[in-house]
Amino acid sequence: MSLVRSLVLSAVAASSALAYSPQFAFAPPAEVETRTLDELHQAALKEGGVVTVWHGGDEPAQQDDTKTAFEARFPGMTLNITVDLSKYHDINLDEQLAKKDVYVDSIILQTLHDYPRWKEEGALLNYKPAGWDQIHDEYKDQDGAYTGVYIISWSNVFNTKYINGTNPVEYSDYLKPEFKDKLVLTYPNDDDAVLFQFQLILNQYGLSWFESLLAQNPRWVRGTATPVTLVASSNGTYSATFTSSVGFAPSDPLNVTFPTTGPFVTWPQTAAILADAPHPESAKLFHNWLLTTEHQTGKWSVRKDVDAPTGFNQVLDTPGTDPTKFSRFMADRAAVERLRFFFENKIGSAQGLTPLGDNL
Repeated sequence: MSLVRSLVLSAVAASSALAYSPQFAFAPPAEVETRTLDELHQAALKEGGVVTVWHGGDEPAQQDDTKTAFEARFPGMTLNITVDLSKYHDINLDEQLAKKDVYVDSIILQTLHDYPRWKEEGALLNYKPAGWDQIHDEYKDQDGAYTGVYIISWSNVFNTKYINGTNPVEYSDYLKPEFKDKLVLTYPNDDDAVLFQFQLILNQYGLSWFESLLAQNPRWVRGTATPVTLVASSNGTYSATFTSSVGFAPSDPLNVTFPTTGPFVTWPQTAAILADAPHPESAKLFHNWLLTTEHQTGKWSVRKDVDAPTGFNQVLDTPGTDPTKFSRFMADRAAVERLRFFFENKIGSAQGLTPLGDNL
């Protein structure tokens, strides 16, 4: 067999192992959406009125309010939204892509390192929702393949009934005697955003802080919603966590603070429409709705023209956090794995059911 023929056959074999060839995934430039929500609504109804979304999270009901609000705003639409850990959604999406059997329209995930790869593979639709120029450049792909749709942050979350006036602010506060046996924390080796939080803390305080934290005998759990559930409902067994989020105006008896000298994690939860989405117009409607000023209000927004929550600066102007750093952390998978195993060696592998099945 000639060398040329051998190389050709090898190339064919290699390409057949892929679902598609990224080399020729040329996508036309995306224009900014000019249709109104009502016009998009009508287009979505014409293709069936259904949009299927995979959303990162760790409790099955976390996006129920989103489903209710979307379907109320757009009569005749059905939002099929499935919550699972982003790291599981992304491998399941890869399987769909490999089989050329895409049935998901939209993804909204924490696994930011996957979006550039999916874009390169031609798996994502280049699309720029209305108000594109108002979305911070730091949160969006210049071609429109993906964009942040809201900001997630970790904060100190505590039960005011059991703190006795000692509201935790800095991570050193958690080493005080009153938090002995009272902390509940997400395994850093089970969630990359929590892993990044611990890296930032150890960069500030050093390994001695972590050793002192272990002496406090925290309870380690899977999922970032589980600590809040336990802190809110454990009748004083657990009083605080710093690996969760409950927004800026939590329900009594919970309250939140953010470090003033220490770092904390923020990132843009990022969305994309699949290039082969069965319902692209419905997905466009959903993304445009998520990015409206009305929907972005009351939280740290990805938009320039939406005010920060009362009493807070815009997240890009907030000391102690930089929402662009998480994507860079996620991109270095070798470093992430080394850090993951560092913590696994210290506290053991993550124990328990997937947080979607633990009833907490």
